Amino acid sequence: MSPTGNGIDPVAFPIGNIDIYWYSLCILLAFLVGFFLVKFEAKKHFKIKEDWLYDYLFFLIPIVIIGARLYYVIFEWGAYQDNLLEIINIRNGGLAIHGGVIAGLIYTIFYTRKHKINTFRFMDLIVPSLVLGQAIGRWGNFFNGEAYGPVTTLEFLHKLHLPQFIIDGMNIYGLYRQPTFLYESLTCFGCFIILFLLRRYYKNLKVGLLCGIYFIIYGIERFFVEGLRTDSLMLGNFKVAQLVSILMIIIGIIFIIMSFIKKVPYVELDDKEEEKEEKKIDKNKTKKNNKGQEKLTKEKSKNNTTTKKKKGTENE
Repeated sequence: MSPTGNGIDPVAFPIGNIDIYWYSLCILLAFLVGFFLVKFEAKKHFKIKEDWLYDYLFFLIPIVIIGARLYYVIFEWGAYQDNLLEIINIRNGGLAIHGGVIAGLIYTIFYTRKHKINTFRFMDLIVPSLVLGQAIGRWGNFFNGEAYGPVTTLEFLHKLHLPQFIIDGMNIYGLYRQPTFLYESLTCFGCFIILFLLRRYYKNLKVGLLCGIYFIIYGIERFFVEGLRTDSLMLGNFKVAQLVSILMIIIGIIFIIMSFIKKVPYVELDDKEEEKEEKKIDKNKTKKNNKGQEKLTKEKSKNNTTTKKKKGTENE
């Protein structure tokens, strides 16, 4: 049964002597959904070989999990310093999303640069999958009875029109709590819809825009949701997630500004399209050169006319 007394068993099913937790299944589902979405988009619009993508994801998954765990352990060191083996026990939770995002970002920068792939374009490719995975993964917190908000009333939860199983799950240690896990899950899903629609229907999409929107939406959402949570990681008197969220918002704004300044197309051009673009560029250069030559010719003719007039005046 649930250690929080909310009536929800965090164990989905046993395999022999090993218990399989709902938390683990939610994380696994998040990775699988994200993988197939990235694979589909990469195959449709990008010059990315499938083998390269498999190699990238093969190392990404453990790196993200390790980053998320280390981030959590660092800020909760007091709970692990006397029992170091507990650090590797993630079945009961203890994965910080920000840690996973940071670790994944560092790995992505390294891997794309190593293979000479546009890092920002590739980040735009994966952020919709990332935020959808976050929406799914948050349900693992629900089954573990964690990531909850302040004490509230049964009446308040009914006003949110929540299913009864969620209301029952928010009864933590005999007190009803706000479902902050659900607030974040729904916001992440909404962010995914926005990014997905932009990627599908915004024809002038530029590199950096999707990533910037993700950082801003998730940063704002997490800042306010973290303000409600009662089980946050702390750095002195400050909630770590709120500090990181502010940084994410700033980075997101920079990404969007860069996307409008550099104007690099989101979709990678194929050979024919590249030839067309090169011809357009050559035509524009030719036009500019012709205009420049016309200006120089006009200026020369004006100068010659002025010189002739001066000479005529002098002869007079």
